[in-house]
Amino acid sequence: MKILFLTIILVGIAIVLLGVKVFFVKGGKFPNTHIGSNPEMKKRGIKCVQHDEYYN
Repeated sequence: MKILFLTIILVGIAIVLLGVKVFFVKGGKFPNTHIGSNPEMKKRGIKCVQHDEYYN
């Protein structure tokens, strides 16, 4: 039972730490990690596969 509570506490701390910017900064949001929004990938002409699947 102690391990369960310890696990829940550790997972909760991890979620809060991962979302510090989202939870505590006004207007904060998770960064966009899609390939289509990366400037270097755009220069090379590499597109997001999901975009092609949805719109073709």
